[in-house]
Amino acid sequence: MIKHDSNINLVTAGLLLAILMSAMDNTIVATAMGTIVSDLGGLDKFVWVTSAYMVAVMAGMPIFGKLSDMYGRKRFFLFGLTVFLIGSALCGFAQTIVQLSIFRAIQGIGGGALMPIAFTIVFDIFPPEKRGKMTGLLGAVFGLSSVLGPLLGAYITDYISWHWIFYVNIPLGLVSIILIVRYYHESLQHSKLKIDWLGAVTLVISVVSLMFALELGGKEYDWDSAPIISLFTSFVVFFVAFFIAEFKAAEPILPLWLFKRRLFAASQILAFLYGGTFIILTVFIPIFVQAVYGGTAKNAGLILTPMMLGSVAGSSIGGIFLTKTSYRNLMIISIISYAVGMYCLGTMTEDTSRLMLTIFMILVGFGVGFSFSLLPTASLHNLEPQYRGTANSTNSFLRSFGMTLGVTIYGTIQNNVFTDRLKEAFKGMQGAGGGGFKMGDPREIFEASERAKIPGVILDKIIHALSESITYTFTLTLIPIALAAVTIYFMGKARVEVNKEGSRG
Repeated sequence: MIKHDSNINLVTAGLLLAILMSAMDNTIVATAMGTIVSDLGGLDKFVWVTSAYMVAVMAGMPIFGKLSDMYGRKRFFLFGLTVFLIGSALCGFAQTIVQLSIFRAIQGIGGGALMPIAFTIVFDIFPPEKRGKMTGLLGAVFGLSSVLGPLLGAYITDYISWHWIFYVNIPLGLVSIILIVRYYHESLQHSKLKIDWLGAVTLVISVVSLMFALELGGKEYDWDSAPIISLFTSFVVFFVAFFIAEFKAAEPILPLWLFKRRLFAASQILAFLYGGTFIILTVFIPIFVQAVYGGTAKNAGLILTPMMLGSVAGSSIGGIFLTKTSYRNLMIISIISYAVGMYCLGTMTEDTSRLMLTIFMILVGFGVGFSFSLLPTASLHNLEPQYRGTANSTNSFLRSFGMTLGVTIYGTIQNNVFTDRLKEAFKGMQGAGGGGFKMGDPREIFEASERAKIPGVILDKIIHALSESITYTFTLTLIPIALAAVTIYFMGKARVEVNKEGSRG
């Protein structure tokens, strides 16, 4: 806990900086990837730059969450932040794509500690009546990062250097370290228990196997190839081994009894479903704007601003009303706004106006924003302090896991639909492929100079096919959104009851 209330704001500022850095890192790097590859080479290996970071983050989240419960939040938060900054500095110095991938893995190890422990610290230092507003603030920063990252990445890359997308973390991280070291005074009452090494190892191997299978499948290897099948088999075997280990462990990395709590289980499922559907908006809306509307890369980044503002508003409102009604009632508002917005996005055509797209994005952003503040808080509802780190890291892990699966599955669907629509559009047209558009060279759709060279009739067909493939993908997200609506019902009537939680945890 914090001894002086005047220091709480400074601790919160330190946590917000750390969350902003770690949450924004993948999106800011993705925007600069084209420039990085042109500088370092390694077009056949660039996928590892993202994969290495995500694998390390996802594998580390539940482990660091448990360790923070056992040995204290502060030391592991500072450890994660320090490793993240070291990795960032190394990334900026990378001379090859392989070096960059290795340094990104180091960065990811640190990133796995930041997000879940930051939310848990907020729950520890604030009384119940203020937790909602503060988790709403942290959730708003998380939502902000998903849109600010691509925009910031584009500007830094264009006007400074891609190296600075990593260097920019260092001053921000140092400020965060100073604030946490100086002003966060944690209770030293922690139980030093036996670490569940078997659970940790089997979890890491299973996550790494699945991540590599999803990243390499359909790209480096066919889905039915021996390497991909072996990776999926490894995932299943070690995932089953992980659950067996958790049943037998005295102090498991993930206590399975937590899932017997209805609110906890529902919160984890919702984090997975929201993560898996929201990620495709940040991927496909910029593509729609740039390729269908003919906008520039910067316009594609700016067009996400309404969704960012919507998510910030939703997260803040969800946090403010957390003590006034049940989690379920607030999540009902969330799912209605999310479903309506996503349905509307699924009805778009190349003739849909920018104004209507903006309205649709505000709707989905507002709906998703509630999940950023409500689901971490619901995961910790009535939990003893020694389990909060584990619960929060599980929620963060499953949201990230959902994002990984979502972007892979829906990305594959969109690509297949786009290819099929193109084949239908050009069926019977001799020489259509030679009309100025090469399927393997996306610059011809996205770059204005190349786009102008494509004959109008060909360009219209390409745009129509791309538009249909993206909106079809948006429509398919209504399936997991419907599952989320059912899951919300099982959250029950639980709510934050201030009178029952008189202490600051």
